[in-house]
Amino acid sequence: MMIMEEVNKKILLVEDDPNFGTVLKDYLMMNSYDVVHAKNGMEGFEKFKRDDYDLCILDVMMPYKDGFTLAKEIREKNAEVPIIFLTAKALKEDVLKGYKVGADDYLNKPFDSEVLLMKIKAIIQRKATDSVADSKQFEFEIGGFHLNSKLRFLTYNGGEQVKLSPKENELLRLLALHENDLMPRELALTKIWRDDNYFTSRSMDVYIAKLRKYLKLDDKVEILNIHGEGFRLVVNTEA
Repeated sequence: MMIMEEVNKKILLVEDDPNFGTVLKDYLMMNSYDVVHAKNGMEGFEKFKRDDYDLCILDVMMPYKDGFTLAKEIREKNAEVPIIFLTAKALKEDVLKGYKVGADDYLNKPFDSEVLLMKIKAIIQRKATDSVADSKQFEFEIGGFHLNSKLRFLTYNGGEQVKLSPKENELLRLLALHENDLMPRELALTKIWRDDNYFTSRSMDVYIAKLRKYLKLDDKVEILNIHGEGFRLVVNTEA
């Protein structure tokens, strides 16, 4: 493996409160991160398009373009970059909405900056180890389905291709790697959602329901709920 020179990780911070934004930027830079600060969602997206970032921190409530809209646009351009939302109001609907548009984590204001630092480190580290530790397999036969997780295509009996969202794809791939075996809930939550808590757990249930809809075409294929433990992708081979 190549030993790469240590380069500061680059963070896009999109925060419309100028005082809070400046303090947070300085704090992160003191902790060896390169930080680009945008004052609103529109400016944030312009800056995102112009550079490569290791992580984005987005305030939810912003004028011109809120954090959710910005996250959607970022996700269309880049399915992988981690996104942390900062929010002043911890409404459950907001949190779920955040996970649906592809957030990796959430912090309620006011928050302890050390907690943010720990989250950033954990997410960036996990990104690095994920790519190495993961099985390299990306093509799966699931009953009458074919999944190409590199292209995120799901095909049934050679028919029309369905393009899965990044999380649908990751979840189905994990289930397929554990076919006819238990896929522990916490494995999926930490690998895909990067956190195991009430909100990520609810978000995962939403995605399991989406996958069940796709897989309905083949009655030999089902996702079983193993209560309190996780899920099992079952392919019945008996005629």
